[in-house]
Formats: sequence, C-alpha cells, structure tokens
Amino acid sequence: MKVLITGTSQGIGQAIARRFLLEGHQVVGIDRQQSTLSHENYTHFVCDVRDREHLPQIHDVEILINNAGTQNEQDIDTNLKALIWVTEKYAMQEKIRSVLHIGSASGHTGAEFPEYCASKGGVMAYTKNVAMRIAPYGATCNSLDPGGVITPLNDCVMKDPVLWQQIMDETPLKKWATADEMADWAYFLTVVNTFCTGQNILVDGGESINYHFVWTE
Repeated sequence: MKVLITGTSQGIGQAIARRFLLEGHQVVGIDRQQSTLSHENYTHFVCDVRDREHLPQIHDVEILINNAGTQNEQDIDTNLKALIWVTEKYAMQEKIRSVLHIGSASGHTGAEFPEYCASKGGVMAYTKNVAMRIAPYGATCNSLDPGGVITPLNDCVMKDPVLWQQIMDETPLKKWATADEMADWAYFLTVVNTFCTGQNILVDGGESINYHFVWTE
C-alpha cells in the first residue's frame, strides 16, 4: 500500500517508516529535515507541515500517519493545525484505507505544557471527526496516544537520574516504550485493524493512572 508518514527523520516516525518498508509497502515521508532513511521504496519530501501552501502533491494515499509534532514549540500550529491540513489534503479521497494520528497521553490527562496538552486534546476530538467522514470509504481513523517513549526528544529527563527515578515511580510497568513498539501499534491500527475507528488508544505503561508529570526545569 501507499503510506504517507509525516516526521520521518527521527524517533517514532522513523521507526514507523522502517516497519512499513520492512513489510514491503511504498512509503512517502514529509519532514522539515533531510531524509535519514535509504530504501528503494522510500520517497522523501523536505517540507515543514505548517507550510500549508507548499505541501507536496501526493496522490492516492492509502494510509496516512500524522506523526510530525513539537513540544513547547508552536505546538498548536504544528500538532493540531498542520495535522488537520495534512489530513484534509491527503485523506479525504476514495483510495484512503486508514488514518492514524500520533497523539499523546497528555491529551487525556492534561499533565504537561499547556499548549501541548491543548494541541493533543484537539487531536483526540479531530480523530472522531475524521473517522465519521472517511467511514463511507470503508476507512478507519484512530489516534495512538503514547506516554513516555525512548527518543532523543526525551534525553533531558532520561539522562537525569533523579528525574528518571521520579518518572519510574509514576509508571506502574517501570519502563518506557521503544519507538519500535509504537511502530508495531501503528502498523496494527492501520493495516491489521479494519473495525476499530474513532478511538483514542492510550499506550503509556499505566503512567496516566497517577496523573503526575515529571520534567526538567
């Protein structure tokens, strides 16, 4: 299938792209950074998803995964507004089979930076809106809402022993997910799944049970 993924240069987006390439899909990536992937079935566009007027022309997308995002950096513009623009441009057509938004546990709990929480909460609501609108195509739309994931974005707390211990004290499973684990979830929700739609899937090791947020000052 033809899969469009935003934010493929690192972290969760890169892991998702690798997973789909491994399974033999045609993958198109959009990222404001240069490509970090090299594969015959991978096409990369350098573009900031906030630049609505210059989003590339990509036709007949079958799976759309909105992964591109920021944390405490114009979060509503990137995490919500740009996600809406990308979805409206590429997903509202008869070839679409699945849309997945990468949200956040913070959209459920509110336990993070104010604009970040607001952006991810908006993603949760928009997911339901899209699910209703693409259902006539037989397509699904869900959000995958991770808690802590081991990526470079989180180095500032992962490498601080005191903060890391506080985070583990708040996480019942005493670990964070890997990017590859999130890629497995993304693959399941967009390829294996054909019936679950309009849902916000919280995958956070149980951290949201405690509703406490730990971060560096």
